[in-house]
Amino acid sequence: MRPGFRLPFRPLLLVLAVTAVLSVVASLAFGSEHIPLPEVVDAVTDRFTGQDPGRWDVIIWELRLPRALMALVVGAGLAVAGAGMQTLVRNPLADPYLLGISSGASVGATAAITTGALAGFGIYAVSTGALLGAVGSALLIWLIAMAQGGLTPLRLVLSGVVLSSGLSAIASLLVFLSDDARAANSVMFWMLGSVGGATWEKLAIPAVLVAVVIVGMLGVHRWLDALAAGPETAASLGINVAGMRTTLFVGLSVLVGVLVAVSGGVGFVGLIVPHAARLVVGARHRVVLPVAAVAGAVFLVWVDVLARMVVRPQEIPLGVVTGVLGAPLFLLLMGRGAYRFGGDR
Repeated sequence: MRPGFRLPFRPLLLVLAVTAVLSVVASLAFGSEHIPLPEVVDAVTDRFTGQDPGRWDVIIWELRLPRALMALVVGAGLAVAGAGMQTLVRNPLADPYLLGISSGASVGATAAITTGALAGFGIYAVSTGALLGAVGSALLIWLIAMAQGGLTPLRLVLSGVVLSSGLSAIASLLVFLSDDARAANSVMFWMLGSVGGATWEKLAIPAVLVAVVIVGMLGVHRWLDALAAGPETAASLGINVAGMRTTLFVGLSVLVGVLVAVSGGVGFVGLIVPHAARLVVGARHRVVLPVAAVAGAVFLVWVDVLARMVVRPQEIPLGVVTGVLGAPLFLLLMGRGAYRFGGDR
């Protein structure tokens, strides 16, 4: 990619959107039981045309389609959360888990797995524990930052890194003290991420939340551009910097907490996809957010396909695949163009 080269926004977004739809349909063919693509298309169209369901109906509609849509939603949400977090702390290394939210979720999920806490929630016990841990860690970060003078980028980064280390140690201690020999494997698999437990019921809340956050951030895209340029620039344009930071922090914390609760800690998506979007369409949030959302969705759908297929019939965690694919892809993109973040090249 030539320095300064940009792809046209609308055609690119249209291509990505069509690719997302086709990717979801194509992903339904892959799994421990391979389904020919024409039969996948027939099973999908039969539902909409009212015809009798075929032999693959249950596998496609009750297992694979919720999973593919969950990957779509989580990928979009993590990409948008990563872009927002990088703007909030003005740090190109920021990702959705920077503030210790993922580590807090890990403590909650680990407690649910190793101690049987929240067993009354049944199949939602781990997700509930993860959500409670994520919300608790976000609240703790907010209280620490406010007690020390406010939500400044440096304070958020330092508090998040320190809290993340402490919470990770607590999660490790819970595994160490557990009498369940399988606890370590279960916790490790959850921490690296999976959408294998997706259901139609679990899909609704993250899908609505991701849509609300994207629309909300697009509604204030000019304020986000100003905030990314620096607090002095934002304040000179009449923006309430403290209020904007607080609102962004709360929205991203809730979003990441819900996404981690339903998918575990899927790494790399929220770090590399926003930067890749900036490389191809520029740094304005009006174009970065939708491109990052759809690109992240497509990326995670195919990551989930690979996770199912590489060692079939077993699955590997999504975080393993995103790391293996994401690192070289991002380095390749960075090496082919002139890239700036916050004025630094």
